[in-house]
Amino acid sequence: MKKLLIIAAIFGMFFTTTSCEDILETESSQLVFNPSLDQKTDSMYYTLAMLKGVQMAIDQNVLINEMRGDLTSTTEYTETALRELANFTAGANNKYDSAYVYYRIINNCNYYIAHRDTMLMTGSHKVAIPEYVQALSIRAWAYMQLCKNYGTVDFYTTPITSISEANAPKEKKDMKGVLAALAPELAMYKDIEVPNYGDIDAGNTNFGVTKKFSSKKIMFPALLVLGDMYLECNEYEQAATYYTQYLINNKKPAYGYFAMPDISFSYPNKLSVPRSYNVMFNDYWRNMFNVSPDRNENITVVPMAVNSLKGTVTKLPKLFGYNYYTTDVDTTDNKSQTSGSTMYILEREIEASSQYYNLCNQQDWYYKPSSDYLEVLTTRLGDIRRYYTVQSATKDDSTYNRITKYDGGNVYIYRVATVYMHLAEALNRMGYPDAAFAILKDGISETSLEEAAYLRPETRELLTTKFPFLSEEYKNLFANSYGLHYRGSNRTNGKESPYQMSTIVGNKLAELAAQGLTVGETLNDTINAVEDLLCDEYAMEFAFEGTRFGDLTRLARHKNADATYGANYGGQWLARKLAHKNVAKDLTDEQNWYLPMK
Repeated sequence: MKKLLIIAAIFGMFFTTTSCEDILETESSQLVFNPSLDQKTDSMYYTLAMLKGVQMAIDQNVLINEMRGDLTSTTEYTETALRELANFTAGANNKYDSAYVYYRIINNCNYYIAHRDTMLMTGSHKVAIPEYVQALSIRAWAYMQLCKNYGTVDFYTTPITSISEANAPKEKKDMKGVLAALAPELAMYKDIEVPNYGDIDAGNTNFGVTKKFSSKKIMFPALLVLGDMYLECNEYEQAATYYTQYLINNKKPAYGYFAMPDISFSYPNKLSVPRSYNVMFNDYWRNMFNVSPDRNENITVVPMAVNSLKGTVTKLPKLFGYNYYTTDVDTTDNKSQTSGSTMYILEREIEASSQYYNLCNQQDWYYKPSSDYLEVLTTRLGDIRRYYTVQSATKDDSTYNRITKYDGGNVYIYRVATVYMHLAEALNRMGYPDAAFAILKDGISETSLEEAAYLRPETRELLTTKFPFLSEEYKNLFANSYGLHYRGSNRTNGKESPYQMSTIVGNKLAELAAQGLTVGETLNDTINAVEDLLCDEYAMEFAFEGTRFGDLTRLARHKNADATYGANYGGQWLARKLAHKNVAKDLTDEQNWYLPMK
């Protein structure tokens, strides 16, 4: 009973405390520290306090990535600070530009790492190790965000406990320096499972929906943080190794989450859904974004409080057009989180860009009229994920589109699709674009790839040995993997589908040639084209989830490092991606990708 009460108190602290996240701040000289950390339960308290810091930083992290990307647009209601992010005029006084929110996380982690007694034992088990690894992982994640947003940053791994220490000169590191400094120790613990404190009941929203989830889903797996750091630094083989280890260790196939077409959607050119079609899937794609983020797809989620009395709240639903914290809904009337115009906000500050709509509308949708029908047919319905991501709303006699990703009051750091997409990105740059395309089309599955003519022998060997998805030991584990493009376009799998590598990559090469790029038929040309397909898939699968600008700049760096089309092709590519925004800075210059440091 005592243990249950302690865990309940910790869960409450994560959502309600207003002091633990401030425990290591150095804004005043009145500091109180308890460096002992000699109780086993201390690890739980400090881990939840570190995650509280992530909660407090996450709105900013989403906004600086989405407002500077190509998928969002401002509205007549958009505040100045968001407009400045969107047009790249944000100065150091912009309220969404704060390196401090990341350093607060880092200093909490540094404090824990410095003072935690990792030798505390229960029997033969070192009870503090999982939380210690969390501190290493969260710190690395926070430094990674700093480097992505600011380039070269102050770096320290000892806790700052005084004003003089805070003001002292710090070592400077970029992402490669951070990788060299932090990856070796984190890699020592890469196979340690994340802490598990059971299921969390975070209470009821103001509109009457209960928020529950596993405590494991708020943790940062070391393997994924390591993979991301290596991917940011163009070290593709190492990144792919960590992603593969995570998927194998955690038994994660690419789940078949399917975006179901609906007759109520307005499709391009007034097309209609075919009268009959056969589908195969595990779950509905839209369900992973519910108030309770408990789907297998979700790995690391930042769940925001259900109301201000319960802890840290988020502005994101409101900015995107949804009143998650409404007090106007009658909770006795069985209303769901998406019913009733009382939940909609006409004065939304962020909406989807025309580039997002155009990309989605250009996608084919593949179907079989029945399960025994041999041919796969095509219709231009567009990517169906778009119809769940952006939906029509009517309020005060106005009809408009609103973005739904934050209707559940959660922010997503890692999903299973994230891992597979990052793996595809790494494999592609390793020289295996056919492996990357397999992740889009069929999924890496022995069953799906048995007759995949586009898969080269050396690629099949790679996926059987070094990355052993197709090996005898693991082929059954991944037998039910689906291609990620299948989620929005249906029947992309198999040799009968018109979605074939030669056709799809050929179309992308033609598109690049139409932009004035001199393309050939070399492996490097194919790698660049597949990378652009991955960029499109990132947009359709992860739109508005807070990763877009980071995805674009990372891909741009890959292109610069490759230099097939010139030393700064990546910068030119990024500038072309964002040209429609008429930004104030020259984005061919990498220094203009970063925010000013406060």
